[in-house]
Amino acid sequence: MTVEIRACSHEDLLKLQEISIETFNDTFKDQNSLDNMRAYLERAFNAKQLEAELSNSCSDIFFVYYNDELAGYLKVNRDGAQSEQMSDVSLEIERIYIRNKFQKHGLGKYLLNKAMDTALEHKKKEIWLGVWEKNDNAIAFYKKMGFVQTGSHSFYMGDEEQIDFIMVKTL
Repeated sequence: MTVEIRACSHEDLLKLQEISIETFNDTFKDQNSLDNMRAYLERAFNAKQLEAELSNSCSDIFFVYYNDELAGYLKVNRDGAQSEQMSDVSLEIERIYIRNKFQKHGLGKYLLNKAMDTALEHKKKEIWLGVWEKNDNAIAFYKKMGFVQTGSHSFYMGDEEQIDFIMVKTL
């Protein structure tokens, strides 16, 4: 097994869009209406939105490859790119998504370690994320990796308000 993490660039836009839609849809389609899924996917993963994310100097996106096949990705934000007002010593993990066929291979740990390395490179002292309160597998993973729930915030899936737990890990 070989695992490689590479920075995502503007040339990767179509691959980023494809894997974003695929992984989000696979993860959440069974718990949400088709209309709300469609509305969210069109807003969050359209080419213009992803291009803006790739252009933001306070965000980084990394692809993870498993045996040379694109298996998932990580998006982290710092400073003004964070989706919540947090301290200036915080780095946000906005997305960790792994394609279904690559789950249970430890790739989430690789991406989490990449997020921690990125945080330390930027002299951050904690990492945080929002995770849907109904995503039991992800919550269990983050707890196992040392995250603790410190609060919650609203997340909109189309027109439906959902609750994300805010989880933080001190580095």
